[in-house]
Amino acid sequence: MKQRVKRFAIILGLLLGVSSTMVPVSAGAINVFDGACKGNNNAEVCKAKSDSINPLIQTVINILLFAVGTIAVVMIIIGGIRYVTSDGDSSRITSAKNTILYSVIGLIIALLAFALVNFIINQFVN
Repeated sequence: MKQRVKRFAIILGLLLGVSSTMVPVSAGAINVFDGACKGNNNAEVCKAKSDSINPLIQTVINILLFAVGTIAVVMIIIGGIRYVTSDGDSSRITSAKNTILYSVIGLIIALLAFALVNFIINQFVN
């Protein structure tokens, strides 16, 4: 079990380390569509940019991801309570540790999903 946790920590550290080096850098490119929307807001480019995603969809996604994160935190607390009240029973300890482990993994996935969704929406919509 300790070896699994160590492997998971190493993989997570590598993923976070690699992802932090992949920050997008501006290449000095210009937006060729800016001039199309100045005088004629009926152009297809302007319609696609303004109507591509509804803010309601972004709000719903954020609320759902917040709910998943909240459930994960509650499950971590439940796993901790189960661990403390296991009375030395090895099967109950294992079950409590698994609850905590999977809840932490779920919380990390929820945070990464939240960051990814907001990054994509901000990059491609605004």
